[in-house]
Amino acid sequence: MTPQARIQAAIELLDAIIAAAREGGAAADTLIARYFKDRRYAGSKDRRAVRDWIYAAIRLCGERPESGRAAMLSLADATPDLAHLFDGSAHAPAPIAPDEPRALPGAGPSWLLPHLAEPLADPNEQTALLVRAPLDLRVNGLKANAASVRTQFPDAQPIAGLPHALRLPKGGAVEQSDAYRDGLIEIQDAGSQHIVAACEAKPGMTVVDLCAGAGGKTLALAADMAGEGRLIAADVNRDRLSRLPERAHRAGADFVEQLLLDAGKEAQTLAPLAATADVVLIDAPCSGTGTWRRNPEARWRLTEDRLARLVREQARILDFAAPLVKPGGRLVYAVCALTQQEGAGQLDAFLRRHDGWRTADLPLDAGRKYGEGRLLTPLHDGTDGFFIAALVRI
Repeated sequence: MTPQARIQAAIELLDAIIAAAREGGAAADTLIARYFKDRRYAGSKDRRAVRDWIYAAIRLCGERPESGRAAMLSLADATPDLAHLFDGSAHAPAPIAPDEPRALPGAGPSWLLPHLAEPLADPNEQTALLVRAPLDLRVNGLKANAASVRTQFPDAQPIAGLPHALRLPKGGAVEQSDAYRDGLIEIQDAGSQHIVAACEAKPGMTVVDLCAGAGGKTLALAADMAGEGRLIAADVNRDRLSRLPERAHRAGADFVEQLLLDAGKEAQTLAPLAATADVVLIDAPCSGTGTWRRNPEARWRLTEDRLARLVREQARILDFAAPLVKPGGRLVYAVCALTQQEGAGQLDAFLRRHDGWRTADLPLDAGRKYGEGRLLTPLHDGTDGFFIAALVRI
């Protein structure tokens, strides 16, 4: 492919990505893979270049663009060497017309920015939300330690405050490594590892990971529990939860229990666990505003209505989770979101609805105090963005 043809391919793919974001369709990575599956003539360098241009445009445009061309024109304004490729030659985009509309650069949709937590008003904080994320590893304490794993990843660096965390300076085929295949490591952002640390899980406890998904935090909890006690991974998503047994076996955490919940009827399924849990972790479904550096396209999918629905769902989960905690037990609430409503606001609303709870200090050096919890951001902490809080049942 010529450089001009690569730009035209990026425009076509961006059109498809924009339509999918508007209509709730497939993710950008899926659309890119499909596109090149039907275009075998495109080599690896072509695919890499097109993908890079696409994600550069996605990161640049906070608002969902009207078209792929509008997004690429905005990128061309910011990247002068790009503009001359709009030359109308074979397989090239048409020349740029005077005053042709551009997509709006920005950190996020204009309606959303006022909803972000107060520290995110800083433009530098907003810019950092879109910088490419590093690759973090969690060393599985059931099988290894950080020192032994570093012999296989000599470039990996420790992360302050997380004895089982390592950071690689650049990505790589970690999942093809012996350490991964043998269950010595998992790929997990340092922010997620701080959430697990906030649980203070210990051997012999009863711990419920209530929104477990595929079990990334469940396995970290298993390591903190040294494989001893009762650890229940619960979720409403059968497909995601079904990935856990193989992962748990590889990690040496076969004691993990799975509990499939029926959406809307979770309280009935969880009733036998009432007042038995030392720790309940809620890593709640959220807007994902803290993960834009990994998934910048998510900005184009979020709407005011979707945010409101997520806030209601988070409150509902908190309400049916609370009875599971025994007196003196710990309820840890976390979201990979940076909106006021999903974080500090959600916790304040819970405390207004429920008596018999007090907030607890978090055993974390990361983040900054925000409301009754802690706020982690890419700029301040080098992690994805999270709100984390802990409550103790009186």
